Amino acid sequence: MGPAPPRRRLSRARVTGTQPLDDAGRERSVLINHDTRCALDSVVDLINTAPSIGGREGLAEVADLRAFVERNSVSEIGRLDRHDITAVHAVRARFTEVFATTDDATAATMLNAMIAEAGTTPRLTDHDGYDWHVHYFAPGASLSDHLAADCGMALAFLIVAGERERLRRCEAPHCARVFVDLSRNRSRRYCDSRTCGNRLHVAAYRARQRTAAESPDAMTPTR
Repeated sequence: MGPAPPRRRLSRARVTGTQPLDDAGRERSVLINHDTRCALDSVVDLINTAPSIGGREGLAEVADLRAFVERNSVSEIGRLDRHDITAVHAVRARFTEVFATTDDATAATMLNAMIAEAGTTPRLTDHDGYDWHVHYFAPGASLSDHLAADCGMALAFLIVAGERERLRRCEAPHCARVFVDLSRNRSRRYCDSRTCGNRLHVAAYRARQRTAAESPDAMTPTR
């Protein structure tokens, strides 16, 4: 037998916000590990599949659910059927409400209920060559319970860290997509700076050009 393959290290991102401060008056930093970041990405992707956001149902068929599982690398998911579609839609609606809350207490109440109903069972695992980390979904959990447990805990960590306000909707007109702002100073405004962000910047530039062209100074001939 050859040597065991090296383990894949789980990355950890540190996010430092402008507030709140700790007891010593220092900026509080939030440590987001690999699984938490993956769960946050998953819940954002899940919410953005809703027809009210994308204009059509993004999880209409079992094949859509399977594609969601694969692109988010959701582990330990077996056979999926039409019942899973209904259950995942229900979980998606509840997560959407969490993103829409305006206070920590309401969000905490919602997440507590989801996490409890999912039969959360924290356990250590080192699947697929990754370092040891924690899974919160119970062994054999359905996709909906898996998402409620792991994504629910990821959002809970943000609330505990005083970072609920990082759960946001895109500020671009005609875009309702959600995202988690992991910028250091909570400055992100758009779901994707390369699409919504650039489109807004281009529109603002063109508006300035039109205003300049229509101004009296621009119409006055020079001597």
